[in-house]
Amino acid sequence: MTDAVIVRLEKPAIVGLIREQPEFSEAFIAHLLSRAIRVEADLVDQLFNSSEKRLARTLLLLANFGQEGGPEPVIAKISQETLAQMIGTTRSRVSFFMNRFRELGFISYNGGIEIHSSLLNVVLHDHPRIEA
Repeated sequence: MTDAVIVRLEKPAIVGLIREQPEFSEAFIAHLLSRAIRVEADLVDQLFNSSEKRLARTLLLLANFGQEGGPEPVIAKISQETLAQMIGTTRSRVSFFMNRFRELGFISYNGGIEIHSSLLNVVLHDHPRIEA
């Protein structure tokens, strides 16, 4: 993990930066657009996909699959309860899917969760279907 600093900026300060700093304005608007796209994708995911697919997608997102800089196959320790809250299901369902993903070779546990690119098959091809 890396250190982070959180800063709160008041609305007038942001408006001033947007007007006076074209580089900041461009970066800020790009961030807002990417965030809006992500929220929309999450909503579509919640409405149309099974909890199995939502878990697979969340694990891939946490491992940065499909992002610049390449995937990070090992993600930090995250509880099944947290994953359940993220995808809108129960911890027992997450446990069931995680065990099945491990049995099928999509993930492995090695001090953290190691995500294998084969997990993309669950998201992209609706295969294998392991909903119980």
